[in-house]
Amino acid sequence: MIEIVLALALGFLAGVAAGLFGVGGGILFVPTLIILFGLSQVEAEATSLLAILPTVAAGTWRQHAYENVRWRAAAVMGTTAVVGVEIGVVAAKSLAEPTLRRLFGVLVLAVAAQLAWRARRSILVP
Repeated sequence: MIEIVLALALGFLAGVAAGLFGVGGGILFVPTLIILFGLSQVEAEATSLLAILPTVAAGTWRQHAYENVRWRAAAVMGTTAVVGVEIGVVAAKSLAEPTLRRLFGVLVLAVAAQLAWRARRSILVP
């Protein structure tokens, strides 16, 4: 029962983050699935990819209502992302669990650094 409550809370937080910041929620999903649910890195990444599909659909539908979606760019990115996912799965399955976790940690740090840099620039340049 507690797992269901945690999954609902995580889904809600990821949905808010997706709607507010345009992120898929993987930055929230993957560590939480590993820590709270005991999934391996590969299982958490795969579960996160599946879990964000409803968020993507709902977010796109809402943003389309505001005429913010550029369908051609989305189609190109989505099509090439499918190829990238296939390559990523092969790479993830070939790496050791600790290596994959470290790489994910580097990604999280890079995203945090980018956000901090953008926030700093927006404060300095009005």
